[in-house]
Amino acid sequence: MHINAFNFPVWGMLEKLAPTLLAGVPAIVKPATATSYVTEACVRMMIESGLLPEGAVQMIAGGTGDLLDRLGCQDAVSFTGSADTALKLRSNPNILRNSVRFVAEQDSLNASILGPDAEPGTPEFDLFTREVVREMTAKAGQKCTAIRRIMVPVGREQAVIEAITGQLAKTTIGDPRAETTRMGALVSNAQRADVLAKAEIIGSEAERVWGDPANFNVEGADAEKGAFLPPMLFHCADPDRAVKLHETEAFGPVSTIMAYRDIDHAIELANRGQGSLVASVITHDGEVARRVAMGAGAFHGRLYFNDRVSMKGSTGHGSPLPHLVHGGPGRAGGGEEMGGIRGVMHYMQRTSIQGSPDILTAIGGVWVPGATQTKGATHPFRRRFGELELGESLTVGPREITLADIEHFAEFTGDTFYAHMDEEAAAANPFFPGRVAHGYLLLSFAAGMFVDPAPGPVLANTGLDTLRFLKPVVPGDAIRVTLSVKQKTMRTPEHGEVRWHVVLQNQDDVPVAEYELLTMNAL
Repeated sequence: MHINAFNFPVWGMLEKLAPTLLAGVPAIVKPATATSYVTEACVRMMIESGLLPEGAVQMIAGGTGDLLDRLGCQDAVSFTGSADTALKLRSNPNILRNSVRFVAEQDSLNASILGPDAEPGTPEFDLFTREVVREMTAKAGQKCTAIRRIMVPVGREQAVIEAITGQLAKTTIGDPRAETTRMGALVSNAQRADVLAKAEIIGSEAERVWGDPANFNVEGADAEKGAFLPPMLFHCADPDRAVKLHETEAFGPVSTIMAYRDIDHAIELANRGQGSLVASVITHDGEVARRVAMGAGAFHGRLYFNDRVSMKGSTGHGSPLPHLVHGGPGRAGGGEEMGGIRGVMHYMQRTSIQGSPDILTAIGGVWVPGATQTKGATHPFRRRFGELELGESLTVGPREITLADIEHFAEFTGDTFYAHMDEEAAAANPFFPGRVAHGYLLLSFAAGMFVDPAPGPVLANTGLDTLRFLKPVVPGDAIRVTLSVKQKTMRTPEHGEVRWHVVLQNQDDVPVAEYELLTMNAL
């Protein structure tokens, strides 16, 4: 069950649906009432497309009745919205009683820190003020990742205030259909009233230095009917004594600037938000970045660093990428909503499987070392993808490794590392008994031993994974190679990937190297 916030009626839904559908789990979408008409239009198009299996997605607009009371231990709730609403939902007795998985991404008091090195006139200073203005005005500040607290070095407050307000003065508020408009209305008059109430609380500990909600211009729209507000910038002269400032979020175009004495003080102030989705640091100083990462990482789901080098290609403070964690500890909800393939795991039940190698192979469809090995009627490289069976193996060898082999390989490749060429130096190395064979020489010999050279179903060698050299091989040792089909994966209608388990053993049956070989085979 996906409960989405009003500020993301489509993107928020699709963000959650993507990993849910990949997990093979159906979902009920519950959008916020204020913008549910947009979600409904999108869901209608999705259903009419016929691309989704029947029942994969359902939608509820309005109240959900006793739905939360009907959830069981195999269900999951993924929530985006305020901390108060999240607490109400996750406290539902049925959710607590059945340990229903509850993933929350809550609005938070995200911070942005201007590094001590970012003085006026530097690229970082200009970048910082642009980021703040963008996060204050984009979607009228109705973003869960918007910058709510602005932290700058002592003595730099006025310069930052002037730079930010200079840009805010150019922000045209009005009808979003107009080309000149840079900020539209809030989602509703109820939300406008809530933002004003929260701004009043913030104003008890900070001074408003820009934006008068009782006196501002609206272009191309009716300011009396629309839920318009101007961007409001506050300045807190004493952030250490402030309490409400670090607890209250006005979910709109409102942000507060405060000064820090040193970078440790900046970290302390950022962490007083008690957990956020993101904190950004604009600095060109690697040591500053390291100290913030170490000091603030535990309190923020994402740390975003930017400077003159990365500014042109950066996604910005409020724009996470699919493979990044989009969540955070404490006030931010303690959950995640994105994270690439990690997100799929939120909607899957994971169970440990214990058994013999043969049982594990049968259940998982992946051959496990120690399971039964079979021998095909022909060389496995002569067998097509569909003909190969898990555990089908080939053992070849032995082949003796000579000193001449080692010296020839060294001369041919240019790898004359002392362990291969200098007996005395190699013997002084605690890992080697004397001169040893190159690891890649062993791999090359192994390939020559198990390969079938004639054209056949094996089309290409596409990779090698999990390579480990387990024991040195010295001149006079003899190696043999065992190649086993570990896993088969369809890649195209014509080709499949075969993952082979490869182990090299010496004359004493001791493994000396192990890896997984990947080949592309014809069906």
